[in-house]
Amino acid sequence: MTNIKKVSQLAGVSTATVSRTLKSPDLVTPQTREKVMKAVKQAGYRPNWLATSVKTGKSNSIVVLVPNLVNPFFMRIIEGIEQAAQEKGFSVLLGDTQGKAEREHEYASMVLTNRADGLIQLDHSFPFSDNDADLAASIPMVSVCERIAGHPDYPFIELDNYAAGRALTHHLIGYGHKRFGVIAGQIASQIHHDRLSGIKSVLTEEGISFDEDMLVGGSYRIETGIEGIQQLLAHKQPPTAVFCFNDDIALGAIHEIKRHGLRVPQDISVTGFDNVRTSAYMDPPLTTVDQPAYDMGRRAVEVLSRMINRQPLTRTREILPFSLIERHSTGPVHQD
Repeated sequence: MTNIKKVSQLAGVSTATVSRTLKSPDLVTPQTREKVMKAVKQAGYRPNWLATSVKTGKSNSIVVLVPNLVNPFFMRIIEGIEQAAQEKGFSVLLGDTQGKAEREHEYASMVLTNRADGLIQLDHSFPFSDNDADLAASIPMVSVCERIAGHPDYPFIELDNYAAGRALTHHLIGYGHKRFGVIAGQIASQIHHDRLSGIKSVLTEEGISFDEDMLVGGSYRIETGIEGIQQLLAHKQPPTAVFCFNDDIALGAIHEIKRHGLRVPQDISVTGFDNVRTSAYMDPPLTTVDQPAYDMGRRAVEVLSRMINRQPLTRTREILPFSLIERHSTGPVHQD
């Protein structure tokens, strides 16, 4: 059956406009209505799902946008989402966006066209297209871990990343480290800003300078850790400790440090972030920050459910606790 996207392409309007025309034709201009209905006829579109949606007003489905399904941290969040969604009678539609705006727009439009009741975003980007931005203002949407850039009014579930950055820094300074490197994830995100600010705040308090050239990275991939270590070791005075902004980055970093004939932590200490299941089995086991990913996912569904049912929220920001897990990838600074 021809889908609504084909109709929108033929009519030269968004999928949301097609849906609105079919559901509430009085809300669109006569010119738009004519274009859409002509396209519906041309495409042979028969929106069978619409009749059920109109009767109930709900689809009992939610969309979850995931930037990378391979990331084990996201899978833990999804476990929590799935469990809570089942308990509340929602089915979950996973959209693996790969960080691409076009994919986000397509999946997000499902909420605008009544194929889903709400949306959970696991990335920091606003998932709706410019054409659909006005319609999206009233859409139930919750972000997890990240905050949606430029849209602070949407509720979000997060960690106190600033405090976590401080905790990691105090831990490494306690071992005598003064030269630090940072291998970051998405530099444009609030997470990056908060973690880096936490690190720098402690360094300032301790009178330790931070060389901005020691900030590298830009994605949450294992390869980012490998490339980051290559850059950091090229410096005249390489760091004695490296903050990795997730555990995948740390895995790549440890691999590359060893490939250069160096030891962890005797030559370079390494910290991660997330405490994915494999972090305890790395060689050496990884010092990292544990995020309650499963609980984050559950809480996101609970908040989204209240929004879908038009129940008031007591707050739009929820901060969940973290734990610093000290393992063997960090230790005393090597004395030259």
